[in-house]
Amino acid sequence: MSLPTDIFDQTTLISLASTIAILAVAYATSRSVLPASTSATWRGLFIWHAFDALIHFILEGSFLYHCFFSYLPMSRVRNKLALAPTAHNFLGYTDRAYGPQAGGNSPFAQLWMVYAKADRRWAGADLSVISLELLTVFVAGPLACLICYGIVKKDPRTNILVIIVATMELYGGFITFCPEWLTMNHNLDASNFMYKWVYLVFFNMLWVFIPLYAIWVAYNDINDAFLAKGISAKSNPFSSKSRSVTSKKSRRE
Repeated sequence: MSLPTDIFDQTTLISLASTIAILAVAYATSRSVLPASTSATWRGLFIWHAFDALIHFILEGSFLYHCFFSYLPMSRVRNKLALAPTAHNFLGYTDRAYGPQAGGNSPFAQLWMVYAKADRRWAGADLSVISLELLTVFVAGPLACLICYGIVKKDPRTNILVIIVATMELYGGFITFCPEWLTMNHNLDASNFMYKWVYLVFFNMLWVFIPLYAIWVAYNDINDAFLAKGISAKSNPFSSKSRSVTSKKSRRE
């Protein structure tokens, strides 16, 4: 596969650098607030959730902003087919094109237009994408912050939030791409290495494998807590054997 001719243009480089900068901020924050005794596993999960929250608030928050506040009157658009779709009657209007495509020279709009080269839905106002991003920005983002706080405070209840957020990320990724799989990737452009393996595969797979790892860590932590309290399979109230023993004791009493 060939590389796109604009792979090294200024907008693309700034877009990629912004992601690295957000990761650097998450790492620096972990060094600042976590004690040196923090395990590598939980330090890694802190960095991931700090990174996750910043991505949701800054980048995906900017996407939502342009979806609701940036628009082009259709009467001013010469080639309407060049625009990414805007849902009919979006926000009550039928003569406007919304999304980063209408953001002009805004740095965040340009950033999303770079990603939209691989998935054109992110240039416009796709209802499925917007609906998911509303939950991501206003629910998953704050929960990720709570997870970071819980890791700092060593709160065992943080494991529950880790599983919740990870499940949201996995579900969101499936709902984002399943419609494309069912329509033979109508809105996706995987014609070159950059779009397919960097934008679509690498960046999106981060929100698959790391959440799966987070669920595994949280599950083991919860399981260890139960074992530490002496709850084993023999005394598990959810096991059929335990229910049978409990029933017999009740009848004797």
